[in-house]
Amino acid sequence: MEHGTVIIGNGIAGITAARHLRKHSKGRIQVISAESPYFFSRTALMYVYMGHMKFEHIQPYENWFWEKNRIELVVATVLSIDPEAKSLSLNTGETLPYDKLVIATGSATNYYNWPGQDLKGVLGLYSKQDLELLETLGPAPSEKDSNTKHAVIVGAGLIGVELAEMLHTRGVHITILVREEVFWGNVLTRQEGKLIGEHLAARGIDLRFKTNLKAIKPDQNGRVSHVETEAGERIDCQIVGITTGVKANIAWLGDLPIEKDKGILVDEYLETSIPGIYAAGDCAQVRNPLEGRRPLEPVWYVGRMMGEALGRTLAGQRTAYKPGPWFNSAKFFDLEYQTYGIVKPVADETQTHYFWKMPDKEKFMTVAYHPESGKFIGVNTFGIRLRHEYFDLALRQGWQVGEVIGGMKKANFDPEFYKSWYSILVADFEKTTGITTSRKLILTNLFR
Repeated sequence: MEHGTVIIGNGIAGITAARHLRKHSKGRIQVISAESPYFFSRTALMYVYMGHMKFEHIQPYENWFWEKNRIELVVATVLSIDPEAKSLSLNTGETLPYDKLVIATGSATNYYNWPGQDLKGVLGLYSKQDLELLETLGPAPSEKDSNTKHAVIVGAGLIGVELAEMLHTRGVHITILVREEVFWGNVLTRQEGKLIGEHLAARGIDLRFKTNLKAIKPDQNGRVSHVETEAGERIDCQIVGITTGVKANIAWLGDLPIEKDKGILVDEYLETSIPGIYAAGDCAQVRNPLEGRRPLEPVWYVGRMMGEALGRTLAGQRTAYKPGPWFNSAKFFDLEYQTYGIVKPVADETQTHYFWKMPDKEKFMTVAYHPESGKFIGVNTFGIRLRHEYFDLALRQGWQVGEVIGGMKKANFDPEFYKSWYSILVADFEKTTGITTSRKLILTNLFR
C-alpha cells in the first residue's frame, strides 16, 4: 500500500514542499502540525497584534485550498519516529506510516536557563501560541488603564525590535537589555548600531547597553514582578520577552539515530543520514554551505527556497538547494533595513568598509569591499529601499565596488534618493576611497 509523503510542520518550508510536490506528483501528501490547522505567514504575526490585520488575513490560502489540492492536514504532535517501520507515533494514539518523510519543524525560542524563566509573563515570539499568550498578558487594544505597564525584552535583534514595537503600540513602556555596547553589535557595524540605538531611543525605547539578565523574580501570585541584572539593578515589569535568538526545533527527536549538530544535518538535496527522511527550513543544517552562506539560516525565504527544491526532489526531479548570495530585510520600527552579501561588524584584512549617511536624514549605508582587489562584498542599507536584482547580479558576477556605486542610481526605488543624493554619494565615495566609479553597460538594459 502506498503511504505517500508525510511532512512534519506546516510552516513555509513544509507547505512549500507540499505545494511543489503536488505540482509534479499525484501521490498522497499529509502535513502534520499542532500549532495551527492552516498555514500562516509567521512574519506577519506582529501585524495581527498591532491591529493592522486579523489572523485569517495572514493565511495565504483559503481553507478549501487544501482539500482541492489533496493535501491532507493532520492536527497532532509527533511523539517519535520509527525509521525501520517507516512510521510516526502521534499524541492522538495513532501510528502514521509513510514512504518518505520531511522534517520541517522550524525553530524554538532560545532560552538560557535563567532563574524564573518559567514564570507567567515570560515568553518568546515565534509561534501562534506566543501571540495568544501575549494577548492574555498585555493590555487589550482599547484598554487605557492596564496593570501591564512595563516590559523588559532580553536581546537586541530583529525579534526583540518586533516585540518592542508590538507592545509599544499598546502603551507599554519598553526596556531592552543589550549585551553589547551598541544595538545588535554582533551583526551591525558600530556606526550602524549606534544610529539604530538612537532611532529606537527617539521612539521612547529604554536601551540598557552592556547589561545582562541575571534572574526573573515572581510576585506573590507567581507572575513576573521584576528582573535583576548582573550589575545588581532591579527593573520592575509585568512581561519579560526572551528574544536572544532561536534554535532548531529538534529536541523532540530524542534518541533518533539521525545525524545532527545544531540542526538536522542535510546534503545539498536536503537528505538526512537516514534514507527516505529529509529536512528543510529552520531545523535543517546544511553540511557544506555555499560560500557566503551559513549552515543554519532561520529566515523565511530560506525555508521557501528549501521547500521548493525539496518538493521537486520528492516528485522525482532531483533538485539541489542553491540559495545564491545572502540577503535579508526587516524594519526597526519605521526604518527599513536591507542587507546583501556579507558586511562584517568589524572591518578586517578581508574587507574594507565605506560608510555614507545622507545629511540631516535617517538614510545611511555601509558598503563592504575587498581592500586589495576592490571586489564588492556586501551592503547594509537603512531607510533606502534598494533592488534585490541589482545586488544579486553584482554579487553573482563579482562586480568591482566602483561599478556598484557608479550604477547605484539604477539600484533603488526612492526618487528622493536618486534625484537629490546620487551625485553626492558618488562624489563622496570617490573622495573618501580614492576609487573611480563606473557603470556596467548591462545596467541600461536590465534596470530601466
